[in-house]
Amino acid sequence: MAPGGRRVAVTGLGIVSPCGTGVDAFWEGLCGAPPPGERRVHDFDPTAVFSNAKEARRADRVTQLALAAANQAREQAGDITGDPLRHGVLIATGIGGIGTLEEQITIYHEKGARRVSPFLVPMMMPNAPSATVSMRWGWQGPCQTVSTACAAGTHAIVDAAMWIASGRCDVVAAGGTEAAMTPVGTAGFTNMTAMSSRNLSQPFAAERDGFVIAEGAAVLVLEAWDVAEARGATILAEVLGGASTADAHHITAPAPGGRGAFSCMEIALAASGIQPSAIRQVNAHGTSTPLNDAAEAEALEKLFGLPGPPVTSVKGITGHSLGAAGAMEAIAVVESMRRRVIPPTVGTTEVDPDLPAIDLVMGAPRPWEPGPTISNSFGFGGHNGSLVLTSV
Repeated sequence: MAPGGRRVAVTGLGIVSPCGTGVDAFWEGLCGAPPPGERRVHDFDPTAVFSNAKEARRADRVTQLALAAANQAREQAGDITGDPLRHGVLIATGIGGIGTLEEQITIYHEKGARRVSPFLVPMMMPNAPSATVSMRWGWQGPCQTVSTACAAGTHAIVDAAMWIASGRCDVVAAGGTEAAMTPVGTAGFTNMTAMSSRNLSQPFAAERDGFVIAEGAAVLVLEAWDVAEARGATILAEVLGGASTADAHHITAPAPGGRGAFSCMEIALAASGIQPSAIRQVNAHGTSTPLNDAAEAEALEKLFGLPGPPVTSVKGITGHSLGAAGAMEAIAVVESMRRRVIPPTVGTTEVDPDLPAIDLVMGAPRPWEPGPTISNSFGFGGHNGSLVLTSV
C-alpha cells in the first residue's frame, strides 16, 4: 500500500445481492442470466441476522443487509482474536436509511409529529451500519462511514487497507451497503434520467440508456498479512493499493475524456508499485449510462492502450447498488481470481462503435491466468475510486 507499509490480506467475504446471497450463489448469478424483475434481495429474513424481531425492526434495511454480509465475511475469516482497539469497521453507503426516513415523513404528515418514531435518527443515519457491526462484534478501533455516492464501496476498502498498512489496525471489516429502492428514491433517479427507461443494463453498448437500480451489501475482512499468517487464516487475495481523486467538474456528469478516472487509476497503480502493463483484468464501473461508460472507456484507452487488458462490468447482472457496488465488485474480482475465469458483461453483445475498442468480456465467462486487477468506481459529485487486488 505504501513504502514500508504492511501487506494487506483478504481473509473473508460476505455478500447479499439480487443475484445471490453468499459468495457461491453470487458467483453463480454473475455467470448466469439477469434476475427477473427488480434487482432486490429477495427472500431476505432480517430476524435471522438479529437477536430477535424487535431488534431487527429497529434497524433500517440498509443496516440489516450490511450485518448479514459482515457476518458471512467474519465466519469465513475464522477465529479473529487480539486487541479489539486494533479492529476497525468501515462500511460505506451512498444514501443511508432512506426507507425509514420516507416512512416516517409519511407518518408525520398523516398522524402528526408525536407519532414519529424515536428510532428515526439511529435508523436513518448513514453510520448505523458501521456502528451496528462494531457493537455486535465488540470491535473498538476506528469505526467510520464513507459516503461518496457510487464510489463509496471502493473508497471504504482502499481506506481500510490504509489503516492496516499504516499500522493503525490489524483487522478491518470493510465494504458497502445500500437499500435505496424506495418510492421517492427511485422517482428521483428516474426523473433525472439516470435510470434505464427499459430496465436494461447494457454496459458499453450503443443502446445503453441508464443504470438499473439495485440494493445489497458486501463486506470484506481485511487483515495484516503477518497477523493472518500467524493465526493460520486462509488468504484469498491481496490488496496492493488504491486511490481516490475528484473530477472537480460537475455534480453528476464525469469530467470530459475521463481525465478524473485516468488520474485515479494512474495513482492507484503507482501506490501499488506496478506498471499498467501488469494489469490482467479491469473490473469496470460500467454503469450503462451514456456519459459514464464513454468517459471510462476513454480513460482505459489512455492508460492501457487498445485493446488493453480484458474488461468486464458485472452490473449487467447485479444492477447498480450505488454505495455497495464497489464492494460487490471487489468480491467479484477475488472470486474471479480464485475460479480463474472472468465473468461476462451480461446484456452487451458488442462495444459501442463510437467508444474506444476495449476488450470487453461478453457472451460467456473467459478463462484467464489471474494477476493484478484494477476495480473502478465513479460517483456523483465527481468522486473516483480505484482498487488494485492480486491473486495469491
